[in-house]
Amino acid sequence: MADPMPAPPPKSDDRLPYRLRGQLLSSPELALFRALTKMSEGRYVVCPKVALNDIFMIVRPNENVHYFNKIFRKHVDFLLCEPQSMKPAFGVEMVKPIAKSETRTADQFMEDLFLEAGIPLVHVPSAANYVLSDLVNLFQLALTKSNARPRVDSAADSVPMCPVCGRMMVLRIHRDGPQKGKEYYGCMDNPRCPGVVPLR
Repeated sequence: MADPMPAPPPKSDDRLPYRLRGQLLSSPELALFRALTKMSEGRYVVCPKVALNDIFMIVRPNENVHYFNKIFRKHVDFLLCEPQSMKPAFGVEMVKPIAKSETRTADQFMEDLFLEAGIPLVHVPSAANYVLSDLVNLFQLALTKSNARPRVDSAADSVPMCPVCGRMMVLRIHRDGPQKGKEYYGCMDNPRCPGVVPLR
């Protein structure tokens, strides 16, 4: 008598290897989300965990490519936006208590990033619950600090357009000749286009 045919191997799972996380926000984050929503009273839309590269762009990316990693895969805990335009109005970061004399490098970068864009960044100590009057004081403090910060001259952010073909220009360095080592703007279509704009 012939041996019975072996059972076929179990069918592999064709589903994608993704599953829903248990919760989007931790308990302290959820408590702060509710407090911010109550405090804003409809004046702002409270958006949790917004990616920094959805808020900020890098000007002159050809020159500042090394700044990309500073915001890549990073987020601000909460972003308060104007309801009609969704323009960012406040950033909110939850922070763990540290000594007054200490400053975390990451916290300082976030502060500079938001302040240079003209957006107050509110640092809120992580807690199980929040008092609205305390939050209001933190927002007022952040707004005062933001208003005292000099605004960045946006004219310096622009990249010249090629005077020959009209395309965007990129920062280059003279490799030889009397200008060796000096920077200049060259056409992105170089060497087909000879357009050059010297740096002042």
